Amino acid sequence: MRIPRLRFGPATLVAAAFIGPGTVVTASMAGAGFGYGLLWALLFAIIATLILQEMALRIGVVTGQGLGENLRVVVERPLPRMGFLALVVAAVVIGNSAYQGGNLTGASLGAMALWPDAAWVAALEQRFGINPWATILGALAILVLWQGQYRRIERILIALVMLMSLAFLTTFLMSRPDIPALLRGLLLPSVPEGGALTMMALIGTTVVPYALFLHAASARERWAGQGHDVDVAMSEARADLYTSVPLGGIVTLAILSTSAAAWFGREDGISGAADLALSLEPVFGQAAVWLMAIGLLAAGLSSAITAPLASAYALTGALGWSTDMKGLPFRATWLSIVLIGVTVASLGLEPIALIVFAQVANGILLPLIAGFLLLAVNHFRMGEWRNSAVRNAMGAAVLLVALLLGLRSIWLALS
Repeated sequence: MRIPRLRFGPATLVAAAFIGPGTVVTASMAGAGFGYGLLWALLFAIIATLILQEMALRIGVVTGQGLGENLRVVVERPLPRMGFLALVVAAVVIGNSAYQGGNLTGASLGAMALWPDAAWVAALEQRFGINPWATILGALAILVLWQGQYRRIERILIALVMLMSLAFLTTFLMSRPDIPALLRGLLLPSVPEGGALTMMALIGTTVVPYALFLHAASARERWAGQGHDVDVAMSEARADLYTSVPLGGIVTLAILSTSAAAWFGREDGISGAADLALSLEPVFGQAAVWLMAIGLLAAGLSSAITAPLASAYALTGALGWSTDMKGLPFRATWLSIVLIGVTVASLGLEPIALIVFAQVANGILLPLIAGFLLLAVNHFRMGEWRNSAVRNAMGAAVLLVALLLGLRSIWLALS
């Protein structure tokens, strides 16, 4: 049997997608507020992500189509199909437009921490009333995506994931975590008083619907339709999945644990990742500040690339448009999202209504997409690669949890 050489590939895009500024902030707040007590929720989220993403990559490799295209094939009745399409547009496209501002803002915080005394940045901000870093980073995202070459985009995102992993893991080691407490938090589930919302946020920032669209489409780009043997392709794709996603989980664990070591039990608190970076200096030295800033910059920039890319894959596939990365519909979709994000971040806007709307739509979409994945992966088109009874049982368990979390998030968002 051929041993797969690939270890980092399309699944690294999934890690890049869920380790964004939102995850950095959520993990930082979880560690500061509850120590290591919610690490078990992160472990569950990674296992759930592996289960769902394995089905998504299998669909992409075997059918040679993304989730959007499969949706059009598997859901044959017009009314349910239109409902799915509406939710895809709402949660993936509109939602990512709202979150893109946060991605660029988070990356800007990292850049500002690295270059705090850049006079030209202050001059531009004062003259035009905008965030120059958000504009520069948005332009970088456009430059990367405009090339329309999947393999090159993949390599850039792998490099960013490696950079943020090195930065956050080094900071984690410098913080000298309490290993026994870490293991207890990881293996003994409990919800500390007041920790329910943070627990849901940790899971919600890891198991996200748009990453499923991104992975199926990128697995298709990487392996399908190029003369690959399906057995070899699946072996490589799974090796990639089981390397990249756990690495993403370890990075999130490192962020949470660093925050727990620096802040848990203190009377003062933090309001986000930028506070965490600055607070590390008196405890762990200037190097820790730089490392956290590099990690935040890489996390924000990678998410600012993956969110528009996933939206373009989802929308063009679901609507039956061309998924050619150099085609007009594809470019118009991701370019619109990047420009909206730059506008939101540059002007310091707070798109609260859009974000609440996106949270509600995501809460509805995740269990539906999980259910759709189970339908698609058991479809006759999958042949011998259909789900086993064990994989169906695991998928059903994740679907149930996603449904409960989705209902809870909708209730909280609307209350």
